[in-house]
Amino acid sequence: MSKDHAMSRFAAPIAEQIWDMKYRFKQPDGTPLDETVEDSWRRVARALASVEADPAAWEGRFYAALEDFRFLPAGRILAGAGTARTVTLFNCFVMGTIPDSMGGIFDALKEAALTMQQGGGIGYDFSTLRPKGAAVHGVGADASGPLSFMDVWDAMCRTIMSAGSRRGAMMATLRCDHPDIEAFVAAKSDPARLRMFNMSVLVTDPFMEAVKADADWPLVFGRETYRTIRARALWDAIMQATYDYAEPGVIFIDRINAMNNLAYAETIAATNPCGEQPLPPYGACLLGSVNLARLVNDPFGAEAELDEAALDELVAVAVRMMDNTVDASRFPLPEQRAEAQAKRRIGLGVTGLADALAMVGLRYGSDEAVARTGEWMRRIARAAYLASAEIAKEKGAFPLFDADAYLSSGTMQKMDEDVRAAIREGGIRNALLTSVAPTGTISLYAGNVSSGIEPIFATAYTRKVLQRDGTRTEEEVVDYAVQMWRDTHGEADLPAHVVDAQTLAPEDHVRMQAAAQEWVDSSISKTINVPADISFERFKDVYMLAWDTGCKGCTTYRPNEVTGSVLSLAPKPETATAPASEVVADTHAGDLIYAPEPEPIDRPTELEGATYKLKWPDSEHAIYITVNDIVVGGRRRPFEIFINSKNMEHFAWTVALTRMISAVFRRGGDVSFVVEELKAVFDPRGGAWMGGKYVPSILAAIGGVIETHLVAIGFLASEGAGLKADPHAEVTPLGRRPSAACPSCGSFDVRMVEGCLTCSNCGYSRCG
Repeated sequence: MSKDHAMSRFAAPIAEQIWDMKYRFKQPDGTPLDETVEDSWRRVARALASVEADPAAWEGRFYAALEDFRFLPAGRILAGAGTARTVTLFNCFVMGTIPDSMGGIFDALKEAALTMQQGGGIGYDFSTLRPKGAAVHGVGADASGPLSFMDVWDAMCRTIMSAGSRRGAMMATLRCDHPDIEAFVAAKSDPARLRMFNMSVLVTDPFMEAVKADADWPLVFGRETYRTIRARALWDAIMQATYDYAEPGVIFIDRINAMNNLAYAETIAATNPCGEQPLPPYGACLLGSVNLARLVNDPFGAEAELDEAALDELVAVAVRMMDNTVDASRFPLPEQRAEAQAKRRIGLGVTGLADALAMVGLRYGSDEAVARTGEWMRRIARAAYLASAEIAKEKGAFPLFDADAYLSSGTMQKMDEDVRAAIREGGIRNALLTSVAPTGTISLYAGNVSSGIEPIFATAYTRKVLQRDGTRTEEEVVDYAVQMWRDTHGEADLPAHVVDAQTLAPEDHVRMQAAAQEWVDSSISKTINVPADISFERFKDVYMLAWDTGCKGCTTYRPNEVTGSVLSLAPKPETATAPASEVVADTHAGDLIYAPEPEPIDRPTELEGATYKLKWPDSEHAIYITVNDIVVGGRRRPFEIFINSKNMEHFAWTVALTRMISAVFRRGGDVSFVVEELKAVFDPRGGAWMGGKYVPSILAAIGGVIETHLVAIGFLASEGAGLKADPHAEVTPLGRRPSAACPSCGSFDVRMVEGCLTCSNCGYSRCG
């Protein structure tokens, strides 16, 4: 087959580019070993068939499942299988229980670093650590609390990423009855703190009952009640934090444990970074997705329907491929291998759900779409369990299988009797089988199908592509289903039932998540995007609806001042003449726009200021920081800074820092972003404990001194209240609100989807 023909497999140029960047096997110097995408499919199929007694009998079937993007293994399998590289094929892990001792804590930190070094994201429950201020017997000290150790984990993750790690995602959980829960809830209000963590509160059934009854709620550790608060007040604090800065998420942990097939063998207290896999200590999640958008016959036609027979067959082959991955994969730690092989859990999910619903004539979020989603997910679960039972007859059940206990689990109570009979007869190969994981990158790779169970985010958008000669060209990226409509109907308007995320009510999202969750034995990674102007009361109702409808967790995203906005597709602005003080743009929609540079402030002859002494633990000499101020418009603001020390090791960079920060201060405007930029700097050699708080570098300490000064003069309202980015340097696509930049390509075309920051320009996903 010619290379040109092979490339025609890709439905869009962005799909080919993502394959080339992320999944194509290359030599260290960049020379491709996979000449075509068929080579990639063949490599993965051969690797996963290699553990079979007769590999040749299965390689062809595995290849057929991968062909045309019908089954999409998670990115680690696509990139790593068959390469002989020392990488894990598992996406994420929940690490071991953290012992409440200094030695145990730092042993756990080491395990986390080793896991992340191989590319695995990690989840941790910090509820086992005693609260801040609790006595540490034997050393005559008070505990610093779980958040202080989360700072250490955060710095470790930054260091691992600085060494070239592909990803640095972490999840931190804390129980709703832990004495430090209020500090945990408020932690992300500081935009410079815990940036490497996703954070979620473990919410129990008794807590939700107390919230509804407006009852008292004790905060307890080690059988000691530290204090009692009102449950509804804590719930409102969680809601307010999530409303204001998008975290923490909420995990209904008792529901997860009650519905767990393995409730008789494990207790779950944490999830992987994006929440779709609640896992026990050392548990690992292995992910893959069936592409529903490729299984619809006669899309948009009178006979449009999902090919359910093809779905059953594809699910059965996918289960076998994923089961084989358990044996084919490497593991960072022996405990993770033992846990994976004892239970053989997999997470088979879907992508392209919204596209498939559009193709068969259903509006995402409608009663009919909710019902059809439930039917499809039930069919997938049934086919997966039957396939796993069939494999068990051949290869044996998972080692911890207990027929009576397993068949009594919450999931199995809903299964048809023939499925239960098959398991009773020969066991089951995989303890848990279904999950809905983030598929942002692999969905783009498959032709920009809708991600997971999310709605279509945008029917089309424009991305800028950097060419070899340095110029940029524009390329339209069209949703897969929309492109199919165009192919058959030309420029005719899309049917009214084809909707995107911008037009959906939050309640539509929740109902779709609940419909899928009923037949997913693990959990679902989904983001409920809500408008910035949603009322707080309605926002709270979204979470209560998620609880009432049986979801296992809830994650929302509302554009906010701390995390910024995400990609939004606004109407083209009306033609108008912008005042000179406002944004200047050209007439081409989608081109870059810049805010004009403010005029520098002249220096008076005399200035008032303050000098601060900073003693860094590893330095023999103190650093003296002087910040001088100026009064502009009746308000005191910073004008210049001087940094001095007898330690000549720091001379060059302190002079450079002095000049750069002073230059920024003198240009005027809100310069508080300098504080946040400095506080975010980490030193790979390690930081230091100062004033009971972990400071990741000496530069971060200087940022803290500047922040203290700005608060003292009234320029900042409080610690953590500064801008996280320079507003004058911000560059955004015309017609879109400012957003965070993609850490991979620098594009502002990022969005929050499936609990993950995802770039629609290059396919970067923090979770994939």
